[in-house]
Amino acid sequence: MGRFIQIVEVGPRDGLQNEKTVLEPAVRVDFIQRLEAAGARRIETVSFVHPKYVPQMAGAEEVMAALPRAEGRSRIGLVLNGKGYDRALGTAVDEVNVAMSATDGFGLKNQGLTVDQQVQMLSDIMAGRANADGAPGATPKLSATLSCVWGCPFEGEVSVQQVGDLVARIAALGVEEIALADTIGVGDPWSVTRKVEAARQAAPDATLRLHFHDTRNTGLANAYAGVEAGVDVLDASVGGIGGCPFAPGATGNLATEDLVYALHRGGFETGYDLDALIDTARWIGDRLGKPNPSALSRAGRFPASRS
Repeated sequence: MGRFIQIVEVGPRDGLQNEKTVLEPAVRVDFIQRLEAAGARRIETVSFVHPKYVPQMAGAEEVMAALPRAEGRSRIGLVLNGKGYDRALGTAVDEVNVAMSATDGFGLKNQGLTVDQQVQMLSDIMAGRANADGAPGATPKLSATLSCVWGCPFEGEVSVQQVGDLVARIAALGVEEIALADTIGVGDPWSVTRKVEAARQAAPDATLRLHFHDTRNTGLANAYAGVEAGVDVLDASVGGIGGCPFAPGATGNLATEDLVYALHRGGFETGYDLDALIDTARWIGDRLGKPNPSALSRAGRFPASRS
């Protein structure tokens, strides 16, 4: 068997949050179940944000109530602050992903918090988790995603030093998995290598995860660079749908089926059924009323027959 690359499916959250069509919770549950049938084992299913700001994510509790815990599957809820974290604890999420930002500009726009305030928010959450140790179901797994690692729509370039320093602060709080996100799709493979190296030096004991957008057609190349740098966990969104509503022009996640196709051709294992992924990509495109940006949902697999 080849090296296993874990792909965290983010379509039901990061994929849908920037789409004009708002899907009802029941449709989103169907979407999640189709993804799990296609092989997804970690899925970012919901975001605990105010529906006034992200109406596509309304009904997070309803979605989670329809997804009872299942062996070998992990449903992730995204939170922006302590209030969202408390909401997440009231559901059956298996993991909580705390969104943060590498810059004050994006942090203030996305969460109303500076970088220092975000670190304090995370510190408060981690302190609460420590106090809740031993309480059944009180402390789902926790990760942190650092947005705008490769560039900020409000402040421009983000340095390697900025990223390394902030990753070190996050790791010092006890966070075991840290995702580096190219929120506006401005990264390149060479800077991916440099920032992965900096993050690894800053947090040698943490699992690194990478989250790329294909806004400028570099998503797959950046994923390749991340894998070559030794990262084994990548985010992707089926169909290549989505983006960030708080980052102007930040459209297009890296498509799960495109990433799976490339990895399988390269001899890697992912646990996904490529044909089922393509079917799901086309299905969600129909629900959203438009063709998906992913290459595989248009061109299909090669060879054409199922393996």
